Amino acid sequence: MDTNQVVWIVVGIIVVLAVIAVVAILVRKRGATQRRHREDQDRHRAAEMREQANATELEAREREAKASMAEAEAQQAEVEAERLRQQAQERHADAQGLREEVTHHHQEADTIDPDVTRDDDQRGGR
Repeated sequence: MDTNQVVWIVVGIIVVLAVIAVVAILVRKRGATQRRHREDQDRHRAAEMREQANATELEAREREAKASMAEAEAQQAEVEAERLRQQAQERHADAQGLREEVTHHHQEADTIDPDVTRDDDQRGGR
């Protein structure tokens, strides 16, 4: 082999190595670009997930507040129902007292009225 051929072989090897180096650099740049693109997409998805989580958190707090309000309303209704029960019992007691008073007045009127026949008189008169 002569020197000219050796030079061309060396030049060929250098060119092939340069092409391989250029291809490797381009592949690396492309990979880095794709990785940055994926990272941007992941950042965007993460931001959306955080926004959704915040919205869900707000909704949960709102529901808890409504549940607390409903519980307070239920307790207020229970208090009102107990108050009404007490009023009803007082009114029943008042009505019973009036009935007893009416019965007493009837008995007293029967005692005073000469036209009313008493069981005691009938038994004693026989």
